[in-house]
Amino acid sequence: MSAPADPTDFFDVASQFSEEQHQVQQSVARFVDQRVLPIIRDCFEQHRFPRELIGEMASLGLFGASLEGFGCAGLDAVCYGLISQELERGDSALRSFSSVQTSLCMFPIHRYGSEEQKQRYLPVMARGECIGCFGLTESQGGSDPANMRTQARRAGDGWLLSGSKMWITNGSIADVAVVWARTDEGIRGFLVDRGTPGFSATEIENKFSLRASITAALFFDDVRLPASQVLPGVVGLKGPLSCLTQARYGISWGAIGAAQACLAQLLDYTQTRELFGRPLAATQAVQIRLADMSRRITTAQLLALQLARLKEAGAMTPAQVSMAKWNNCRMALDVARDCRDLLGGAGISAEYAPIRHMLNLESVITYEGTETIHQLSVGRALTGHSAF
Repeated sequence: MSAPADPTDFFDVASQFSEEQHQVQQSVARFVDQRVLPIIRDCFEQHRFPRELIGEMASLGLFGASLEGFGCAGLDAVCYGLISQELERGDSALRSFSSVQTSLCMFPIHRYGSEEQKQRYLPVMARGECIGCFGLTESQGGSDPANMRTQARRAGDGWLLSGSKMWITNGSIADVAVVWARTDEGIRGFLVDRGTPGFSATEIENKFSLRASITAALFFDDVRLPASQVLPGVVGLKGPLSCLTQARYGISWGAIGAAQACLAQLLDYTQTRELFGRPLAATQAVQIRLADMSRRITTAQLLALQLARLKEAGAMTPAQVSMAKWNNCRMALDVARDCRDLLGGAGISAEYAPIRHMLNLESVITYEGTETIHQLSVGRALTGHSAF
């Protein structure tokens, strides 16, 4: 019997894609194969984000890809998902960078910003000339964003912003930070430009996960902001939570790419690695484990595709995104761990991708809502009772 044409797409999910969706996936896949994979191992080992790739990512239309106007590509939900999937096939750092730029920074400006803010920030962000970061998480808050202590108070015709944010992707290289703070009116979003007096960022070192990604702490010491730097279109937690819904959607696709990368490399390894006179691929135990990985990946692909259809129809709910993020991150982490195990001693070598993806996915399954938070979100949708 012949194997599927693409063993990482067992149910031929790609046959459901339009011509445009195929073209988007293929162009990003070429970029990952030609530009990301040759350098990402060194970047991971050196704790370095490949900033030299930002311009190329922008030229492919990856930043703000799902947004309309202002130099953005205006692609559909499946295209945005496929971009995330292919970038994370390279490394979670690249998908995280794109996700923060698009879903956590450009999206709130596009959705809640003034026309002047949109014109000022979105075109240069789409071109990769302005990098954004998203300031929500705080050291004492974590999964409880309502517990934020960062505050902004009115001062004359402007605002004074004070507090700190933790675990901020792109924080130390960002040109603008989208910062959420408590005010007397409720939680508001502020656009804080690099170099604003009182604003500083410190990179977090010595990570064992997302080593090719920049993570920082942000500090605001009575940062004076004009009223023009406040997002006028939203008050309350629905602002930052709507951004997280967009980003979590992309993560649910991205995790598939990491799992596919691990399985593809393992399949090659099991064909050539011989033990007891036959290749690993010819043993029952290995085939059962490979089949289980394929089942998990296929389930995640179908879940992500249906989520995209719901998103396009305007029917997607945050609880559905929670289920997809929960399921697909858990799937990818389990697949990466199993691939690492089947590689034997080679599995702990940076020569093989599973250990790198496994370490990255320990963060991906945690950030933007832990597995437990997403389980409780689904539970609330099923029962009508909040157990948070």
